[in-house]
Amino acid sequence: MLKKVQSSPVLSRVVPFAAFALLTLFQGQFGENSQYWIYALKTGIGAWLLWLVRPYVMEMRWKISWEAVVAGVVIFLIWIGLDGFYPMLAKRTGSFDPNAAYGAGSALALFFIAVRIAGSSLVVPPLEEVFYRSFIYRYIQKSDFLKIPLSRFHWKAFLITGIIFGIAHYEWIQGIICAFAYQGLVIRKNRLGDAICAHAVTNFLLGLYVIFRNAYIFW
Repeated sequence: MLKKVQSSPVLSRVVPFAAFALLTLFQGQFGENSQYWIYALKTGIGAWLLWLVRPYVMEMRWKISWEAVVAGVVIFLIWIGLDGFYPMLAKRTGSFDPNAAYGAGSALALFFIAVRIAGSSLVVPPLEEVFYRSFIYRYIQKSDFLKIPLSRFHWKAFLITGIIFGIAHYEWIQGIICAFAYQGLVIRKNRLGDAICAHAVTNFLLGLYVIFRNAYIFW
């Protein structure tokens, strides 16, 4: 099964994201605190799957550039700045706050906060960028998506991918803006690494904001 995932251009880009997303559905379903250990579980599985497919997903290479860092910072500011100024598509159903569940400063609270920061900053960016910006964006254009260069702009794929990414988040407008910015980086640079970096910067800054401003609603 693993060899099939690794050898398939589609499965190697879809399965890690799908496994992560599937486990997300079970967060909080086995008691309120299950959201914490299931997040840790899906982060571990996501990281493991990324490691397995890395040799076969050639575009999944981090690249630090000033454009990526600037984009990451700007999207972070937009993410927190637009909150509360438009209607949500779904009601927020609580927040990821280990301090409230296990006690502020407790070992478990610190552990799950660290897992969340690591997961959102190191695992989520390559998972989502490979799935959305590399696979979905190009697959919309052609089923044999590997023949489509990352630098090709296709307005329909650009809009559809951005909207799909946006509605997958509570903060859907920020999500759409975020998707457009990251996809623009991919097109401009003809590589995925800058978008992975920008995504990581955004999520890391958001994590710090959540912790220091006690804004766990963003988690």
